[in-house]
Order: sequence, then structure tokens, then C-alpha cells
Amino acid sequence: MAHLLFRLRHVTDEEAAEVRALLDEHGFDVYETQAGFFRLGVDAIWLRHADQRDAAEAVLKRYQVERFTRARSELDAARTRGEAPTLWQRLNERPVSVLLTFVGVILVAALTLIPFLALMMK
Repeated sequence: MAHLLFRLRHVTDEEAAEVRALLDEHGFDVYETQAGFFRLGVDAIWLRHADQRDAAEAVLKRYQVERFTRARSELDAARTRGEAPTLWQRLNERPVSVLLTFVGVILVAALTLIPFLALMMK
């Protein structure tokens, strides 16, 4: 029976290509599914044979640890060079978007807290 190995939703094309290449390199028998037009399905990579499950998951876990370490070191290097985006840089680049995000956060917080504040006033 097939086993869901790796969900592709919210995954960059680069990472998906790396995962496909990694699984192919190790000789795992996999296939992909798409969510479809109405997004009712699952974008994923599936393993055809359940007996390969432990080995495939171990390979993917190792890959994800390496990718996380690489991404973290790239971010740290960008921060030391002063190239990592800060809140103020984003505010200067896209002031409307940042301000609308702040307004949205404040609105959600206010709508969440109003019932509790009303109970405290009674």
C-alpha cells in the first residue's frame, strides 16, 4: 500500500526538485499527486512500497536537517553582512503592506479581547 512521504504544499520548486532528485538517487519507487483545480487533493510525493518506508523517511530526515543547517548558516551570514531584511527595511520598501499587516494584527487582537474586557467591566 502507498505511503505519504512528503507533502509538496508550501514547498519551493527548488526544494521539491532536490527531494525528487534525492529519492531518485536512492532508488525509491515514488509517484506524485496534484491537489487539482479545486485543491481538494494532496500535492505530495508517495512511496509505492511500504517496505521502503523507514529507509526513505531516514533519507528525508537527514536531508531536512542538512537543508535547515544550510538555510540557517545563510541567514546568519546575511545578518553579519547586514543584508538580511529588517523590519525598518521592509517598512521603507513596502510601507502600505507593513502598515496594513499591523492594522490587521491589532484588529484581530481587539476583536478577540473585546468579549473578555466586556465581562470584566460588568
